[in-house]
Amino acid sequence: MHLSVNGQRCYVASGGQPFAVRGADDAHDPPVVLVHGAANDHDAWLGVADALVAAGQRVLVPDLPGHGRSEGSPLRSIEALADWLAALLDTAGIAQAVLAGHSMGSLVALECAARHRQRVTRLALLGSSVPMPVADALLGQATDAPDQVCRMITRYSASDHFLRTGGKRGHGIWGPGLMLAIMRRSRPGVLAVDLANCNDYQNGLCAAAQVHCPSLIIVARRDRMTPRRNLPPLLSALRAPERIELADCGHGMMGEQPAAVASALLAFITGGKIPVTAGQ
Repeated sequence: MHLSVNGQRCYVASGGQPFAVRGADDAHDPPVVLVHGAANDHDAWLGVADALVAAGQRVLVPDLPGHGRSEGSPLRSIEALADWLAALLDTAGIAQAVLAGHSMGSLVALECAARHRQRVTRLALLGSSVPMPVADALLGQATDAPDQVCRMITRYSASDHFLRTGGKRGHGIWGPGLMLAIMRRSRPGVLAVDLANCNDYQNGLCAAAQVHCPSLIIVARRDRMTPRRNLPPLLSALRAPERIELADCGHGMMGEQPAAVASALLAFITGGKIPVTAGQ
């Protein structure tokens, strides 16, 4: 579906099902808003969103401004994206929501949960690191050689196992190729802006200290983009976060192990028991 957010047309996927606005009832049954990462769009969450909807959850997966099917230019700070996300909730008539963000999207979700605490009932951070420095090799070439950077990111976002086998999607779909294709179709300049946003964001630990809702961190054991050794500051800043580690999985966890990601999110949303490790 399409919504008008801050005067610009925004595309929002809903897992193949019509999205029902429930207003005040969102406090008892909040929808799940999934926020994509740099140079990505709603399709990065496809397998996870479908699984959540199949389990009875209401799901919204927006294309951030300038990404996917959404109009406008990419916003140039994590703070601006966080306020845009709150505006999206207003436009959709959502009083409260569960936020889940991946990579750059995790920073957006974190900042939104700190700035708009009354709107966020639960917060899930996937493939996150605070701060989230970006390698000079990626920043320096993102404008002039974006395809080369997309290839590098894809390579370092996938575990060796995923690169060898291509995943379990079947029907001739090679998982890493799908991840690359989503990045390649982003508009000129989007990749450079997104990577700069990640690199420049310095408020993450302060934002984490202001989050009052339950939180979950999903970390991939083979993540080379936001490795787990970078997690201690974020874990210390959040209030008693839950944590799950996906075995033999890379940064692009929604593509590698969508079932494990969806299962962890579902347990977190419904208050179920979250295992310490999951996946292959």
